[in-house]
Amino acid sequence: MTNIERFEAMLADGQDNQLLRFSLGNAYLADGRPGEASIHLRAAVGHDPAYSAAWKLLGRALDESGALFEALDAYNEGITVAESRGDIQAAKEMRIFRKRVEKRIASEEGSHD
Repeated sequence: MTNIERFEAMLADGQDNQLLRFSLGNAYLADGRPGEASIHLRAAVGHDPAYSAAWKLLGRALDESGALFEALDAYNEGITVAESRGDIQAAKEMRIFRKRVEKRIASEEGSHD
C-alpha cells in the first residue's frame, strides 16, 4: 500500500485534520500530481489557517499545476501567517518562491506581446 493509498484510506475512515491533509498533499506532490495535491493542501489550511508549512506547499502545488496567480495568493497568505508566528525561515523561503512565480508571470505576459 502506497502512502497515498494509506492516507486516502484514513480520510475515507473519517479521519480528517490538517496533518493528514498536509501529508496527503505532500504525497500527491511527490507523485507528480500537483492538482490533486492542491485540493488536500487547501483543506489543510482550511483546518488550520496558521499552518505556514501547508501554505508553502500549497503555493508550490499551485505553481507546478500552472495556477500562477493562485500560487502568488498562497505565498502571500503564507508569508503573512509565517511572519505573525515568528516563522522567519518559512517566510523567507516563500518570498523567494513568490519572486520566482512573479518572474514567470512577467515572462509569460511578455511573450504575449
